[in-house]
Amino acid sequence: MTTTPLSVAVIGAGMAGRSHAAAYLNANTVFGPGLPPVRLAAIADANVALGEDAARRYGYERAYASWEQVAEDPSIDAVSIVVGNALHRPIAEALVAAGKHVLCEKPLAGSLDDARAMVELERSTDLVTAVGYTFRRNPSIAAIRDHARRGELGDLSVFQGRYWCDYATDPRGPLSWRFKGPKGSGALGDIGSHVIDTAQYVAGPIVAVMGASLSTQIGKRPLPLGAVVGHDAAPVSDELGEVENEDSATFTARFASGLVGSFSVSRTAFGLPNGLAFDVLGVGGRAAFDQNRPAEYLFDDAQPEARTRGARQIIAGPQLPYFKGGMPMEAPGVGGGNSENFTYQARAFLDQVAGVADPLPACATFADALRTMEIIQAVVRSADNDGRAVDVTAVTVREDHR
Repeated sequence: MTTTPLSVAVIGAGMAGRSHAAAYLNANTVFGPGLPPVRLAAIADANVALGEDAARRYGYERAYASWEQVAEDPSIDAVSIVVGNALHRPIAEALVAAGKHVLCEKPLAGSLDDARAMVELERSTDLVTAVGYTFRRNPSIAAIRDHARRGELGDLSVFQGRYWCDYATDPRGPLSWRFKGPKGSGALGDIGSHVIDTAQYVAGPIVAVMGASLSTQIGKRPLPLGAVVGHDAAPVSDELGEVENEDSATFTARFASGLVGSFSVSRTAFGLPNGLAFDVLGVGGRAAFDQNRPAEYLFDDAQPEARTRGARQIIAGPQLPYFKGGMPMEAPGVGGGNSENFTYQARAFLDQVAGVADPLPACATFADALRTMEIIQAVVRSADNDGRAVDVTAVTVREDHR
């Protein structure tokens, strides 16, 4: 393991970019002293004022006006890409060519062709290439995965996943890049990718989808008068433009185990700012998670005493993955949320980069994220063909990146 300081940068200073920036700031405060010192080198954003503000807030040395400056900076070792999906491929290729490790936000790319090229890039390098599926780092979700993998739910019989958000419910919301692009790049790509990844993390690989339906609730939106940051409101004109992708999607999926699951995704779900939730049931138990209560989960198993059987609320504490060593106050009931998930993800990524002897579980790979995109494309094909079943193309995952 190297003891040389790791120099990190973030490309993108919006909502998610700031989450990555804060995560690197905190990466050495969790899980012991195994990681080398982390140098907070730069934040890059074409919106210079936004980048400078993020650099100031999170203690980065400088703000760059372009991602190219990060690629050209020989002192930077590892970089988070947190910009529009269509830019992921060219930035990742330039960073890898410059010898830098890459943590890319999901979805992997703006198109399947770009995503496949990024997987080939991953196969061609010994650098760490990772994708930001932060829900894998939630202690409750990780605990549910452990229950399932240890057989404590019995053979799985039901999976129901949903990700309902309300960021697109206002018809006066600006027509940002999120609403442009082919079917599958809307709610499915933005938030559906998270619930699909979570489902596979808990219940194993999805091999086919069927019964898919896509819909758009708000077909036209006003054109923005300037840059739009994240999901923020922005000044808009009176001119309307067409929304090109889906607001909502539903589908059924078949897992490799034979399990069949149902999924619902929407960015126009009123009153739910961040509503990822799922239920997983087996013949011997069940578990459920709701992001609105992220520091707990429901668990019910076949206890021998009938009078004590029933669903139990499990409060996150040191008995769960990530919690012990990952929280300043290691006591049940102190909470937790997205910020901690990003910190644990950053630490896992840097563990891989530094070759830590006892690392956190590795991040998702480009190949993992390509598979999620292929599932999304299968959903689109199913919806275009009256809901018929569509097989998901197998993707080979580099074992050394697991």
